[in-house]
Amino acid sequence: MSGLGDVPPEILDRLRPICRRLPDMYEEPAWIGVRWRIRTRTVAHVYTPDPDRFPVYARQSAAGEAPTVMTFRAPVDDLLSLTTRGFPFFRAPWGANVAAVVLGDHTDWTEIAELITDSYCEMAPRFLVAQVAPPPPSN
Repeated sequence: MSGLGDVPPEILDRLRPICRRLPDMYEEPAWIGVRWRIRTRTVAHVYTPDPDRFPVYARQSAAGEAPTVMTFRAPVDDLLSLTTRGFPFFRAPWGANVAAVVLGDHTDWTEIAELITDSYCEMAPRFLVAQVAPPPPSN
C-alpha cells in the first residue's frame, strides 16, 4: 500500500471474484479506495480511512495501523444484529442501512460473499436480483 485510501492487493484479490459473479456489477476507483456498483448505486466500497479525519474509524485501528474497511448495504432486519456483534462489524456513520466491516487476516470470506450478495440485492433492480444465485462456498 502506498497511502491512506489504498487497499491491500490481497483484499482486492478476494473481493473481485465475489463481485464479478453478480449480474452487471462493475468496479471503479472511488474518491477513496475502490467500489463496486450496480448502475449508479454503490454495493460495496473498500478503503483505508484516515482515523484522524474520521474518528469513527479510530476505534477500529490496530497497532497504530489504519484499518481496511468495507461498507455495504444490509437489509434492515439484519442491520442491528450484524452491527451489535462488535468487531469486525460496526455501523457506518451515514445512511439508514449502511454497515461496515474491518477486513484482514480474521475475515470470514464466505460471510463477506453473503453480505455483498445481500447488499447487491438491496441495490439492484428486481430483474437482476432474480438472476442471483447463492454465493459459492469459499476455500
